[in-house]
Amino acid sequence: MQKITHKNQLPPIMLGSSSPFRKALLEKLQLPFAQHAPQVDETPLVNESPLDMVQRLSRLKAKTIAEQFPDHIIIASDQCATFNNQAIGKPHTHENAVKQLQDFSGQSIIFYTGLVVFDPRTQSYHQRHDETIVHFRPLNETTIQNYLLAETPYQCAGSFKSEGLGITLFSSIQNHDPNALIGLPLIELTTIFQEMGISLPLAE
Repeated sequence: MQKITHKNQLPPIMLGSSSPFRKALLEKLQLPFAQHAPQVDETPLVNESPLDMVQRLSRLKAKTIAEQFPDHIIIASDQCATFNNQAIGKPHTHENAVKQLQDFSGQSIIFYTGLVVFDPRTQSYHQRHDETIVHFRPLNETTIQNYLLAETPYQCAGSFKSEGLGITLFSSIQNHDPNALIGLPLIELTTIFQEMGISLPLAE
C-alpha cells in the first residue's frame, strides 16, 4: 500500500460522533474531516465490564458509520467513567452534580476511552483504548458550588469539564494521553494512522 504523506492523497475522513469536544480534538491533527453521529443502542450488556463496553460500542459505531460511508476512513470512540467499579452517568441537574462531586472528594475515578478506526482500503478495523485515573482534591461545599455555577457541567459524566475549570478539582491525572480524558486519544489515533501508512503530520 502506498504511503500517504500529503493531505490530497487521503481518503475522506468521517468522525463518527456529534461531540464538539471530539471535533475540537481531531482538528488538532489538521486533517480534513466531516462528522456524522452513529445511531446505536448504547445499553450495556448483562455483566459487561466498562472496558468491554467502550471497546464494543466504539467498534459498533465505526461499523455503523462505515456502512453509510464505505469509502471513508471512520474514526469512532466511546467513553465510560467509573467510581468504585460502577459506571458514572451524566448528572443532568445541579443537585445530582453536587452529590457526584461530594462523593468524589478526595477519591479517584477511572475513565475508559475506546477508539476504533476503519480503513476502507483494506476493510480492516484498528482498535485501541486508553485508561485515565483522575484523583480529586478534598472538595468543600464552596468549591463545589462555585465550580458548578461557573461551568454547569450537567451533561458531562462526572460533573466536570477537564478541558476547563474542572482541572482545578484534581490533585493529579494518570494516563497515556491527556486528550483521552476529553474524549479522543490522539496519541493512539496517530499510532493507528502510522500503521495504516498515513504519516502525521501530513503536508498540504
